[in-house]
Amino acid sequence: MPGLLLGDEAPDFEADTTQGRIRFHDFLGDSWGILFSHPRDFTPVCTTELGRAARLAAEFSKRNVKMIALSIDSVPDHLAWSKDINAYNGEQPEETLPFPIIADKNRELAVKLGMLDPDERDKDGMPLTARVVFVFGPDKKLKLSILYPATTGRNFDEILRVVDSLQLTAYKKVATPVDWKPGDSVMVVPTLADEEAKKLFPKGVFTKDLPSGKKYLRYTPQPE
Repeated sequence: MPGLLLGDEAPDFEADTTQGRIRFHDFLGDSWGILFSHPRDFTPVCTTELGRAARLAAEFSKRNVKMIALSIDSVPDHLAWSKDINAYNGEQPEETLPFPIIADKNRELAVKLGMLDPDERDKDGMPLTARVVFVFGPDKKLKLSILYPATTGRNFDEILRVVDSLQLTAYKKVATPVDWKPGDSVMVVPTLADEEAKKLFPKGVFTKDLPSGKKYLRYTPQPE
């Protein structure tokens, strides 16, 4: 089945959007990027998701992340829907959002990227786009993929948390444990020797004692 795997380079597609025609690699530039798909315009769950994404757009921008949505309707539909999204957020019903929405009316891009949900179909029997999240690094390669069915809305606060983890672990030799939040302690990666860890993390490395006697749970304060 067509789709993207972790480490794959993002396809350099061209598409019409609510902010004009784009070439994807040019759109990303040297930034991180999030491409998130939606089943259809003027649908309830999608409206709440894009509303939340719009509210968090400034937070993603602080992290050098460019956002772009995809839905299987036309640009005029996207623009009209944007008014509803802004109204849902309690703002003026304008056609502009902080990010573009790709028009994929023929589902060509959704098929290419493996975004279709075989269990959810429109009135014509055509499969709807699933709720996919792709996070790309500045090297244009896929760093994270999350796939939700059309019936389940995403948690954009979680997506923001994941971006914080991806950016931290891309540049530091650490991993983030379960339920980690920015500012929490992180874990030293298993491939790093103890002596090297002490040099890299001057705030200290703390090991949790375990019945096995193995010293693999190594924590350190989040590095700057």
